[in-house]
Parts: sequence; structure tokens; C-alpha cells
Amino acid sequence: MTGERESELLTEFDERIARLPESVDRAAIERMRFAAYVLDEGVRVPGTNYRIGVDPLLGVLPGAGDVVTGGFSLYIVLEAARLGVSYATLLRMIANVAVDVVAGTVPVAGDIFDAVWKANKRNFELVLNDLAAK
Repeated sequence: MTGERESELLTEFDERIARLPESVDRAAIERMRFAAYVLDEGVRVPGTNYRIGVDPLLGVLPGAGDVVTGGFSLYIVLEAARLGVSYATLLRMIANVAVDVVAGTVPVAGDIFDAVWKANKRNFELVLNDLAAK
């Protein structure tokens, strides 16, 4: 990755991550951040500053694409559970993934929804908020 915009996206959460308690597994946080980035913002739409990830790109495969990316999205949920986020946060994260998968199955409109909803980035933010509150 090159360019100032890509650098901004990868460092978007640095300040919040730095404020997390020392007991939080930083390697797990970085894995989750990377997964959210790849799934939701890894590719710049040509001619714009808007970014999408592999989630809406794979979503064009009828049915299967959304199920596959939903499975990848659950990785962030599993890491969050391993880090000890609250049950309420886990439920919100699962709801975000479910909305993403179900809405994504709608032809064309679902792919646009996937590009805007960014469930994985939302879930990563939920994890950071939950862990910072501990």
C-alpha cells in the first residue's frame, strides 16, 4: 500500500489502540484491524477517494459471496470473544454481521449496502470501545 490516504486508514485507530490497557493482546488487535481493513476498505474505488473491501466485491457472487465474507467477519467476533469483550458487545457484533450477510444477499442493492455498511469496521470500533472501558 502506498499513498497518504492508505496511510491514514491504517493509522486511523492508532491513538485509540495506544490508550487500551496494557493487558490487551496487541497482536490480536492488529489482526482484527487488518481483517476489518481488508474486508471493508482495502481497495480504493478508481477516480474517487472512496474505499471498499473484498466484502462487497465477493458479494457479487450470488449467495455464496456473502456467506463466505460473513464467515470471515466472524473471525473478528471470535477474536473479540477471546479478548473478553462483553456479551452485549458480542451480540451487537453478531447483529452487524447478520445484517451485512442478509442485506448483502439482495442483488445489486445488497452489494451497494455492503460497500456502505462496513460491518467489520463497525465491529472493530465496538471492540476498541469495549476494551477501553475496562
